[in-house]
Amino acid sequence: QVQLVESGGGLVQPGGSLRLSCAASGNIFSIHTKGWYRQAPGKERELVATITNNGDTHYADSGKGRFTISRDNAKNTMYLQMNSLKPEDTAVYYCKHTNVGQFYTYDYWGQGTQVTVSS
Repeated sequence: QVQLVESGGGLVQPGGSLRLSCAASGNIFSIHTKGWYRQAPGKERELVATITNNGDTHYADSGKGRFTISRDNAKNTMYLQMNSLKPEDTAVYYCKHTNVGQFYTYDYWGQGTQVTVSS
């Protein structure tokens, strides 16, 4: 079992920055993937960025060049640094941890944190 606790959301003006945190605890498999997703009202949840246990990263086009995903293994914490925020970035942001076993994968989600970009 993996528990994920998110923090760092809030209200910010266009062009501003926020850093989201996702603290993990529990049974983290050697092979795993972590990522950030977001969901705006009335829209489907979409991928923002992912990072593997090896440190490989992937970004959706929406945040490419503005967002940075990182992790601190000593603190078991993943971060999403968001710069040059736009109103269209407004959404609930969720962190996800995926344990990769021999035959199955296991997904775990954080509780979500609201990000609102508005003047």
